[in-house]
Amino acid sequence: MSNAILVRPAVEADYSHIARITVDAYMEAGYFPSADHPYMLQIQQVADRARTAPILVAERGGEVIGSVTLAVAGDEWADIAREDELEFRMLVVDPAVQRSGAGKAMVEAIIDRARSLEGVNAVALTTGGHWTSARRLYDKMGFGRMSERDWPVEGTDIMLVVYRLEL
Repeated sequence: MSNAILVRPAVEADYSHIARITVDAYMEAGYFPSADHPYMLQIQQVADRARTAPILVAERGGEVIGSVTLAVAGDEWADIAREDELEFRMLVVDPAVQRSGAGKAMVEAIIDRARSLEGVNAVALTTGGHWTSARRLYDKMGFGRMSERDWPVEGTDIMLVVYRLEL
């Protein structure tokens, strides 16, 4: 099996893998008590999400091992995107293969895509305040904290922190 990681647009055959990986990653992080939480149920509806937002997957050896959703300001899936930003959300890597380079490969693909979009001068994201491995990745890749843009998830004790990378 090749160790090379391919980042590509998601196709319908990927949706069940994306849903499983997303649940596994969020549950592993301890953010939700069960996969039945309303937000968890929403993000498992990958086909619905794919109708309104680009989704990329990381694949290694023909197996989907990660995914990420993209948005620009005004899109249904945009939480924080400003007019000049490409936002990415729900970047997840299967917990069984985390630290394999899949997260970094997806972020590099996002940065390349952002550079190709007219009017986009930055990449922005939110991540959990306690997701230290994700935050280390964003720090290493040159993203800067935008603490003035941090925000709480309504109805939870989750604080999301914002990062931005100028292109």
